Amino acid sequence: MNISRRVFCGVALLAAANPLGFRALANPPAPKIRVGVLKFGTVNWELDTIKHNRFDAANGVDVEVAYFAGEDATNVAILAGDLDIIVSDWLWVSRQRSMGEDLTFAPYSTAVGAIMVKADAPIRGIPDLVGRKIGVAGGSLDKSWLLIQGLAQRDYKMDLAREADVVFGAPPLLSEKALSGELDAVLNFWHFCARLEAKGFRRLIGADDAAKALGASGPVSALGYVFHDKWANENPDVPMSFVKASAAAKRLLADSDAEWQRLAPIVRAEGRELEVLRDRYREGIPNRPVAEEESDAAKLYEILADLGGEKLVGEARQMAPGTFWAALKT
Repeated sequence: MNISRRVFCGVALLAAANPLGFRALANPPAPKIRVGVLKFGTVNWELDTIKHNRFDAANGVDVEVAYFAGEDATNVAILAGDLDIIVSDWLWVSRQRSMGEDLTFAPYSTAVGAIMVKADAPIRGIPDLVGRKIGVAGGSLDKSWLLIQGLAQRDYKMDLAREADVVFGAPPLLSEKALSGELDAVLNFWHFCARLEAKGFRRLIGADDAAKALGASGPVSALGYVFHDKWANENPDVPMSFVKASAAAKRLLADSDAEWQRLAPIVRAEGRELEVLRDRYREGIPNRPVAEEESDAAKLYEILADLGGEKLVGEARQMAPGTFWAALKT
């Protein structure tokens, strides 16, 4: 028996042992993409849509979701090489690049937080926050909080952090305190704002409003899918296939109310609350060229660097080149 016949027989035996036969050998498994997210984060809505509708398989990849208890854990995992993709912001990506990491960012959502007040509250603008008790999620270096402070300083010569009674806390707790009347206003993450809106609160000012007032020409993604340049360069079709699967999920979520009804148990909302969350999610779907987002992010970076200083951005005073994934700008 010559070599070619040996090879043929070996392949035939493998095919016979495999219930899919030659078809399985001709179609190797799709590349797996390990995505790390927070257990109850809003990104799960999109990832569940991808998996349920097989948008990953349609684009030749297999998305595998790993759940984490906190953002720090996902950051550590991707830096250690245990994940392919996480969700974070371009500010963190830029800081990592400035320190020698090769992380890069693909926009996911422009949805951002806002200062929320009760519908009948006698608070109509930033100056009315003087002396009020404001709850702020995300800590003193939260980007939304810094941008709103920057706008208050520029337009009203106000040091909002000093002239208001500011308390920091976890998003769910701050929402509860706002509902009970213990807070006059609350700056929370977008989905907590949407839930408050469904319960009769209104937006006083959003971080997106502050960003535009401070120089952004349009919405800038607050969050994005983050991965290593090295991984993307070694597997050029894989991250782009994931981006395409994400886009397919966004299109479905933008157009289909029925898909939101299916997601209701995961979103943990129904009725009016589900509708507001759906509408605010849709508003946050990026729709601008990535190069434009990158240009505005660079402007906001410099403002945030002035407001948050080294604690926020490290030593770099400008956004690191390559922060936004180059393949999306061609």
